Amino acid sequence: MEKREMICIVCPVGCHIEVIEDKNDPSGYIVKGNKCKRGKEYGIKEVTNPTRIVTSTVKVNNAHLCRLPVKTNNPIPKEKISECMKEINKVEVNAPVEVGEVIIRNVLGTGVDVVATRDMC
Repeated sequence: MEKREMICIVCPVGCHIEVIEDKNDPSGYIVKGNKCKRGKEYGIKEVTNPTRIVTSTVKVNNAHLCRLPVKTNNPIPKEKISECMKEINKVEVNAPVEVGEVIIRNVLGTGVDVVATRDMC
């Protein structure tokens, strides 16, 4: 029986949770220490398929600032973060850019877009 300890990051409480593999449980896991059901969902997801939202910046031309903040519009697999950052670092855009505008469509074939998080003119 495998056990992993972690801190839940779903809300500001930061519960210390244990995720224990249990073939008798319908989900396959028992989660202890969570104060809400979201903590259980987070713990199971974190041991089975961890994902993250990626935030960064890209170079922007013809604007009052030289960097445009961007983020993925949905989480991507944790193991793809480094490769995603390499793709983001290759990008250069021209102003004007509107918040929500897609900067990279379907990054790494994940179905997730990298979008601008502010207007830039």
